[in-house]
Amino acid sequence: MENRNVFDVLKERGFIKQTTHENEIRELLGKEKVTFYIGFDPTADSLHVGHFLQAIAMKHLQMAGHRPVVLIGGGTAMVGDPTGKTDMRKMMTDETINHNANCFKKQLSSFLDFSDDKAIMVNNADWLMDLDYIPFLRSIGRHFSVNRMLGAECFKSRMEKGLSFLEFNYMIMQSYDFLELNKRFGCKMEMGGDDQWSNILGGVDLIRRVEGKEAFGMTFTLLTTSEGKKMGKTEKGALWLDKEKTSPYEFYQYWRNVDDADVRNCLSLLTFLPMDEVEKLASLEGAKINKAKEVLAYEVTTLVHGQEEAKKAQDAARALFENAGDSKSIPSSDYERVVFEDGINILDLMVEVKLIPSKSEGRRLIKQNGVSLQDEKVTDINAMVTLEDFKDDMITIKKGKKSFYRINLK
Repeated sequence: MENRNVFDVLKERGFIKQTTHENEIRELLGKEKVTFYIGFDPTADSLHVGHFLQAIAMKHLQMAGHRPVVLIGGGTAMVGDPTGKTDMRKMMTDETINHNANCFKKQLSSFLDFSDDKAIMVNNADWLMDLDYIPFLRSIGRHFSVNRMLGAECFKSRMEKGLSFLEFNYMIMQSYDFLELNKRFGCKMEMGGDDQWSNILGGVDLIRRVEGKEAFGMTFTLLTTSEGKKMGKTEKGALWLDKEKTSPYEFYQYWRNVDDADVRNCLSLLTFLPMDEVEKLASLEGAKINKAKEVLAYEVTTLVHGQEEAKKAQDAARALFENAGDSKSIPSSDYERVVFEDGINILDLMVEVKLIPSKSEGRRLIKQNGVSLQDEKVTDINAMVTLEDFKDDMITIKKGKKSFYRINLK
């Protein structure tokens, strides 16, 4: 592999949105081992696709010899980040935060090497929870201008509904995190999604004022479709990296079904394929673009769930759509025959196997001819699935054009 500056790699692949000092950052990343950090709020027990893009960026940097610090916002989660929110967040318990942090580390270990301090994970509760209020205000609070803070994007959307004093502290605490990591680990750069730009600038400025040192910030492009909508939303909600929340098959299918216009961006940001291969795949047209989508789905699913799960998902998709591959990989459940002797309502069954999130969603789909049983359109929301519907002790329920579920009789 040619020895390229990782800044150029990130730029070419489309990661970099904004930087505090572009030339200095490029030079720094080219000449020394840089410790950098990205913060993760432990508000769920799994990372989602938005975090995945940041994990890939961290991996690029680690492969180039730099050291990632994964900062878990155990302290800041007690307050809630107002960024992109119009309502206050719920407060969380220590137990929940620690559980979520452990889940994050496990998932991030698929991408990052935490051995021998090549990457480290820390929790900002370690320093935020024991702060003394008056000394903190005197040493840190004095460096922040309320006028400038109110002009920040992250607060503007909250001003109409009312911004609590609790949330107003968030920028100061995130800035203080950068200062602490700078002192403890020599951390020189903070990175994050572009919605974190105001908070990152706060930290860069605070280190300059308190330590008299130069620090740097960089934001990544948010993962959006060609129309500017956030990617990673499904009918069931977020696209999670935890296979209990989003199955490897559903995960694979999401990427297999992206719009043609989004293929290049996804291949570039979410895989490690060389850019000449990305360009070649993205230039395919017509039906051939499906080959590129299959590569995308396989590569991304392999990164998150491993090769074996990716292969199973690929086989299942091919079995359904191309009559090739291994049909045993199609999502399925085994049921006792007795369950279907008196019949079970189609909507109840679809909810039970998690093919739909709710019966109301199922009713809507049936009205739009979006549900089939054994390739026959279901037109009645009260339809019952009975033993007579089974062929060779098996039925297939189809939702929309591309979601299938198989039920086998024991």
